[in-house]
Amino acid sequence: MTEPYIHPTADVAENSKIGSNTKIWNQSQVREDAVIGEDCIIGKGVYIDSNVRIGDRCKIQNGVSIYHGVQLEDGVFCGPHCVFTNDLRPRAVDPDGALKSDDDWTVYNTLVRKGASIGANTVILCGIEIGAWAMIGAGAVVTRSVPDHGLVYGNPARLRGFVCKCGGSLSHNKYTGEEVILECPECGDQVTLPSSIYEQAEIEE
Repeated sequence: MTEPYIHPTADVAENSKIGSNTKIWNQSQVREDAVIGEDCIIGKGVYIDSNVRIGDRCKIQNGVSIYHGVQLEDGVFCGPHCVFTNDLRPRAVDPDGALKSDDDWTVYNTLVRKGASIGANTVILCGIEIGAWAMIGAGAVVTRSVPDHGLVYGNPARLRGFVCKCGGSLSHNKYTGEEVILECPECGDQVTLPSSIYEQAEIEE
């Protein structure tokens, strides 16, 4: 087991849990009770809020903000400066003008499933789920859940297709009742999805 590496300029709470062989780089902050798995890379200037859960082998690029209520499963990629929100109705003050406290708002949880990739400068609105091996295009504003292997981009982000675990675009192969079999022309892997999900995609030819 290799001890985690924490850069001298990083601010890591004593009661956070950092897995073996994880690297936390310059000027990043990890708040209280956060949990980061093994073999992760946390880039420069990353903010990880209290109680955030991050799985093994995740790569969090420079300037990413991950707020309370967010969970990343294993193998998630977060591109530079992407932001995870956690409040659907943010206000600094109550109607009477008093500064809001921690008890004056509701946290909406966000879950990112294994292997998903979040593009640079993406904004993820809270209370949604990003499916396994999904891919979010750079600069997207994601306002609703994304299915497994879904490819979304734009503002607001829309489902434009499906991608393989290797990142290649999946092509339609055949229908089998209520399911669709997709195939990756790059690696040959096949993915089976419900027809109802496949038919939601606005696939550009």
